[in-house]
Formats: sequence, C-alpha cells, structure tokens
Amino acid sequence: MRPAGTPDDADADAVADRDVNVHAEPRRDVFFVSNSVDELGGVTSWSHQMARLFTGRGHRVHVVGITPPAVAQDLGTVPYPTTTLYAGQPPSPGRAREASIREEAARLTALFGAARPGAVVIVTQVWAMEWVARADTRGLTVIGMSHESFAYSRASSRFHRVRRWYRDVDRMLALTREDADLWIGQGMNNASFMPNPLPFMPEVPSARTENVVVSIGRLHDQKGIDMLLDTWAEVAPRHPDWRLRIYGSGEDEEILKKQCTALGLDGCVDWMGRTGDVPAALRGGSVFAQSSRGEGFPLALMEAMATAVPCAAFDCAPGVREIVRDGEDGLLAALGNTGELARRLDTLMSDKEVRDRMGDAARVNIRRYATTEIVNRWEGLFGFLER
Repeated sequence: MRPAGTPDDADADAVADRDVNVHAEPRRDVFFVSNSVDELGGVTSWSHQMARLFTGRGHRVHVVGITPPAVAQDLGTVPYPTTTLYAGQPPSPGRAREASIREEAARLTALFGAARPGAVVIVTQVWAMEWVARADTRGLTVIGMSHESFAYSRASSRFHRVRRWYRDVDRMLALTREDADLWIGQGMNNASFMPNPLPFMPEVPSARTENVVVSIGRLHDQKGIDMLLDTWAEVAPRHPDWRLRIYGSGEDEEILKKQCTALGLDGCVDWMGRTGDVPAALRGGSVFAQSSRGEGFPLALMEAMATAVPCAAFDCAPGVREIVRDGEDGLLAALGNTGELARRLDTLMSDKEVRDRMGDAARVNIRRYATTEIVNRWEGLFGFLER
C-alpha cells in the first residue's frame, strides 16, 4: 500500500483548500488518537489524510498513537506533530497495566491541556479510548469512531468495547447511516455517521485496455484473498488471456501462495507486493475485485472508482453498497458466494462496453465523497457539538 497521507494525484479540492488556507490562523486544535501513528491499514491512511486536510483548512493538528506498530509504514514528512505514548507494548492486564495507563493518560492530559478552547479529540480506534477515558478531557469535544461495519464489529471483542468506552463521548461515529441506526438500537443514543473522503481523484483514469483484474489490500483473513483465489479458479479457464494482480503484503502471504499453487493458478496470478503508487496500479487494470469478509467504508473501492475501474465486490457491509451502486457503476455479490462473484467478474471481463459504461459512471458517482464536502461536514459537526 502507499504511505499514509501521500498526495498521489491529489484531489483538486484538497489542493484548493490548502492554497486558500496556507496563511490562515489556526482555527481549532484537533487531536487524532489511534492505536498507532504509523501502522499498516486503512485507519492510518484515513487519519493522516484527514490530518492533512484539517491542516490545510487552518486547524492545528496533532496525531497521537498509543504504541508503536509491529510493522510500520513510512509516513514521509507530515506537516503536524506526532506522538507515541509507549516505546513498546503496555504491561499485561493487572496492576502494572492500570498504573501505566494512568501514567500515559497523564501525558494525554498535558497535551490536551495545552489546547485552545474549542479543541476536539477524535479517537479513531476504540482500544485507544481506554487511555483517552482516563485523561482529563474537560472542555474538549470527544468523538469516538468505529471504522468497520456494525456486523463485523459485533463478531469481535470490539463490540463490547465500543458500548463501554464510547457510551459517554460527545458523538460516536459509524461510517454509514445504516450502521449508526444499528448502534442506536444497542442503546448508543450518541451515534451518528460520517463517510470517508475520497482518497484521490487522479487526472488520468484507467484506459481499461489491459486484460487485468486488480486487487489491493492486506494479505489478511479479513480481506478474503483466499475467497478471491477460489473465485479466480472459476473465472480463469473462461478467460485464459486475463491475469489477476494482487497488491499487498501480510501475515497470510505464504499460505495464500500455497493455495494459489494448489489451485493451478500460478500461471495467471501475479503477486505484486505492496505498492507506493496506487493510482498507477489501478490504471494498469480494467476491473477491480474486492473479496473482503468485512469492511467499513473501503478506501480501495473508492480509489478504483475514482480511477474509472469498475468493481466486482462482496456485499459485506453497508459501506460497500453505499459506495457501489449495483448494476450502475459496479457489481455486487452475496458475501462468501464465490460462484456469484465469479459471474460478476465474468460479466465485466467479457463485455468491454459494460466495463466502459460502469467505469465511467463510477468515476462520476464517487465524486459525491469529494474532500471538500466531507471536511465541511466535519467542521459542521465540530460547531454543532460545541454549542
């Protein structure tokens, strides 16, 4: 994946915001608090994209992580400070852990205490909220976020953490209205929603001339690359001149490559590793495949659509079916139904007219999540919660 916050083919709206506000006085202090400042994954990419956008609007931003990640990504030079509370991992549960949390929460209190009136703390991952909850946040607006669907959260330990740690924040944000309503049904009456902004809008879209299906994501169970390989085993014999390019790295890489070999797909699957140039990777394809078991508001789908690459995806979350308008700018399949996903890919691979029509529609439709629109919504929320 590209480094978080890298302005590849940057959205023109974001550039305009930066140019207009570069000499403006800071308007609000905004803290992003995450598990880590620089871990791999979409939450980190989102955090640094938003941090850059808020900085461009004249806000004073500070990004805070609790621990260093097992595998870090290169953030490059960022125009705001970052802080990591621990040099390693916190102690195991017990008295030592509680003491360490209180000690590091005091560091957060000091950071927050230096903020000007109207400051906002955005907790991007619920684990980090355990430290924020023990800090002094009086006079600050605290927003807690869940960057996954309600259903995917409910199947994990994070579900009970959200209900416990986000119960008393000023606003708990899901990524879609549908998920927010489900959280409200669990007694989270402070729940609302905020979609992700478009990561980029490349000037040059894909020409959709290459016989290539692209996948971009971590090689991790959540991303369902094992199901994509099963899907490709059904599609590939009908399209011997097409290739599947899988971009990404992760802990499942070895087992996935063994599965690929066992399925007889080594001759038509390319393992590309991580890429620092997502737009170029997408421009090299004509179809995008997403096979995730769970998502929130997936950036990869938005990136593919911005590059005019039509998508075939599992309908694994409200965010997926909100981004992709099934039959108009992409095609959806029931979660886990590899046969149906194979048929959706076959439709796009077999008919260039359909590919072109859906790809062009995708590039137009995805602009509804332009950065200016989303940042305006965030600033409106800040003002509303401050009243």
